[in-house]
Amino acid sequence: MAKGYWIAQVTVTDPETYEEYKAANAMAFAKFGGRFVMRGGAQVTKEGSTHPRSVVIEFPNYEAALACYDSPEYQTALAIRQGISQGNLVIIEGYED
Repeated sequence: MAKGYWIAQVTVTDPETYEEYKAANAMAFAKFGGRFVMRGGAQVTKEGSTHPRSVVIEFPNYEAALACYDSPEYQTALAIRQGISQGNLVIIEGYED
């Protein structure tokens, strides 16, 4: 079964409150087996436009990635993030040979 991924690019406008969001989302990610592959760090945009912060979270499967976003645990964390950041989030099914 193919893994699932969250790929996010974010501009944070309130770093202090964003730390609260990061603490709050840990419960949802643990419940659904989410593992950070990338969380911030140096990046260079070679094509197009993006946000200064990139995050990739791997889940055991696509269904878990979708369920995590819709879970009450993540929706509680999301309520903290809304209004203090702007960005894009896609949930993608991984490639399987």
